Amino acid sequence: MKKIFTLLTLALCALTLTACGGGAPAKSSGGSSAPAPKTEAPATDRKAADASSGKRALVVYFSRADENYNVGYIEKGNTRILAEMIAGATGADTFEIKPAKPYPKEYTPATEVAKKEKNDNARPEIVGTMPDVSKYDMIFLGYPIWWGDLPMPCYTFFDKVKLEGKTVAPFCTHEGSGLSGTDRYIADATKAKVTGALEMKGTTAQKNRDEAKKEVMDWLKKLGYVK
Repeated sequence: MKKIFTLLTLALCALTLTACGGGAPAKSSGGSSAPAPKTEAPATDRKAADASSGKRALVVYFSRADENYNVGYIEKGNTRILAEMIAGATGADTFEIKPAKPYPKEYTPATEVAKKEKNDNARPEIVGTMPDVSKYDMIFLGYPIWWGDLPMPCYTFFDKVKLEGKTVAPFCTHEGSGLSGTDRYIADATKAKVTGALEMKGTTAQKNRDEAKKEVMDWLKKLGYVK
């Protein structure tokens, strides 16, 4: 009898080992299961998070499409191209300065209107809800050079949005005039702290995007805004 009991016990053990030794491990029903492996954020998300270094930035820009010098009729203004590159690299918000009355589509008539506005020291009406700049550490300010100055709607913006004490980083497009001292004009008009500026030919922004992006990134690195 004892021998039969021993044989039965050995048979049961063999069945138990067979059942537990194969297949997928059983899932735990308690809270002691192994933690899920950590997943990294996508490279693009990490870059965006690193780019702004915890600072909040706003890209404010004025740009005109239609017929432009040396590039013909364009759908996206030269300065807007740079503004979008800067916003993409830093994760900044954007605000476009839009005149209530659009400039003529043709290049020469547009320059004539711009010249009269400058001579009159005009403040053309602009549309849209003005941004609350108190939320931002850095204001990137973009514009084309018109008659050696910022377009006058930019000054309308300065009158509406107080930038005194803010850090403003200017960037501009031109076709040979360079910055034209507009960094000083911005400092005088706003009482802001103005950084070194980025100036670029509109033809580069419009026709050589790779070179334009490289110049934008080099500038942002100098500002300490991207790594």
